[in-house]
Amino acid sequence: MRICVYCGARPGRGDAYLRLAAEMARAIVARGDSIVYGGGRVGLMGALADAALAAGGEVVGVIPAALASEEIAHQGITTLHVVDSMHARKALLTELSDAFIALPGGIGTMDELFEALTWRQLGIHDKPVGILNAGGYYDSLLALLDRMFEEGLLPPDSRSALVVGTSADSLLNALSRAHERKRS
Repeated sequence: MRICVYCGARPGRGDAYLRLAAEMARAIVARGDSIVYGGGRVGLMGALADAALAAGGEVVGVIPAALASEEIAHQGITTLHVVDSMHARKALLTELSDAFIALPGGIGTMDELFEALTWRQLGIHDKPVGILNAGGYYDSLLALLDRMFEEGLLPPDSRSALVVGTSADSLLNALSRAHERKRS
């Protein structure tokens, strides 16, 4: 599988999130899967790409030209696609990927996660979407989604479509099962 990993261009507080990104990268590569991501060399994106490359994995980046020209693009990855806009980036990330994971991140990560979920709800794709809820990072978001469902504002299949794991391995196992169900 090619797994799209959404994560930030910032490292977060301390180095726990950087370690988490590297752990996810190594777990993906250990399964023989590839990483598709935002193409950056900084923050969690850089940690993810560097760890995957060090483990011998394939890393495909997609970055808008405006960010690439600011020297944020990771030049050492397997393949780097430079596109015209953020919209083109998200479309190509979706096209290239078999599944999606959101690591802890900020507004950009939320934007990408929710677009993947929205596109799934609309039938634009039927690929699994997951979040790594390490340390309870996404507890508040999950509570909000549950509230949306309880209030009748989120269809049951949209809420249940979000795969949640608390470790890289648990999330990847759940995504693999969802991917296999989709293929059968």
